Amino acid sequence: MRAGGSSGGTAEGVTTGYVPGAWDLFHVGHLTILRRAREACDVLVVGAVTDEVLAATKGRRPVIPLAERLEILRSLSVVDRVVVDDCGSDKMPMWQRLRFDVLFKGDDWRGTPKGAVLEASMAAVGARVAYFPYTHGTTSTLLRQFIETNG
Repeated sequence: MRAGGSSGGTAEGVTTGYVPGAWDLFHVGHLTILRRAREACDVLVVGAVTDEVLAATKGRRPVIPLAERLEILRSLSVVDRVVVDDCGSDKMPMWQRLRFDVLFKGDDWRGTPKGAVLEASMAAVGARVAYFPYTHGTTSTLLRQFIETNG
């Protein structure tokens, strides 16, 4: 994309993208999402969800602690900025902090009630939600299961 209008607090003609996630057990699926998001915006901000929010929403804490996940994300050349996301599924507080133009999510959210709520809340502030295909071959869930079984 590398161009486009700005609905948020970003410079005129600059599209800011936001991609939140756990980023636990970082794998090629994560990298693919970040690369695709990078191609679709001028500035890519990545949010790492806190250990506490992950425990509350997924019922388990991440394997890799937040500080280490942040360090991994900051080391990636496709990422412009890394922030802590402590908001759970309601991304309005993150939009208020960052004023992004597009929020990137896996397509496992598309067509779901939580996806509809997210799309409506983002549309209310002039941001949009863009979906990327979920990586089925390698996932953090599969990696976690493998480690637990073979650990």
